[in-house]
This record gives sequence, structure tokens and C-alpha cells, in this order.
Amino acid sequence: MVERPSPEAGGNAIAVEVLHHAVAIRPSGEIDIETAPALRFALAQALAHASPAKPVTVDCSHISFCDSAALNALLTARRAAQETGTVIRLAAPNHQLRRLLEMTGALPLFPVDHDPPTADRSSKGYPDGLPR
Repeated sequence: MVERPSPEAGGNAIAVEVLHHAVAIRPSGEIDIETAPALRFALAQALAHASPAKPVTVDCSHISFCDSAALNALLTARRAAQETGTVIRLAAPNHQLRRLLEMTGALPLFPVDHDPPTADRSSKGYPDGLPR
């Protein structure tokens, strides 16, 4: 299942994909003060479907730039995830994002996966959000 946030969420829409083993979000491009609200919204939607057995995985493989607004969104979501015992993982972060996490001391807070999550055969996509 794929959810897409409404345009009112700010910035570019970021799909939330509910897989059997994880809840994946796949932002792309620059995540900065303009687009961080979309990341924040996608993370909140992902957490609504996540659990201790089904972590949130942020596929960072298509992010070209990440600033402090994006880092704040990740840290805020991590705090919310901790309350339910859920983990937020980062998959395939580029050098710039890794450097940001290292410089701020946030790298140890996020498990890092080398590869992005793969879609399940049974995952369903809804281009306009949840079925009505």
C-alpha cells in the first residue's frame, strides 16, 4: 500500500509504502526548509503503520541534499518512534547526509542499511492515497 500526502503537507509529496517487513518512505532531491514539511508528514504517516516488528526505513538513495530542517524532521520522528518501541532506519545515505549526521552526533541514533528496502510482491500502490 502506498500513501501520498496531500499537497498541503508542503514541498514534494513523499510516498509511504507499507511492506511486509518495513514501512518505507522514499524522498528524493533536496530536503531542506521548503521540503522538510513533506518529509515530516511522510514520517508521521509511516509511523502510523509501523511497529516494533515493522520499522520505518527512509530510502535515502535519491536524496541529493539534506539540511538541518530535514535532520530535525528525522530526529522528531525518531523521538515519536521511541515511544512505541519502533525504529527508524536510514538506507543508502549519501556522503553529505552521513557527514551531517556525523557532525551533529546523530549518526549513532539511526541504524544504517547499505541498500534501500525492496518492495514486496504483495504491496499495493494507491496513486492518490488510501482507497476510499
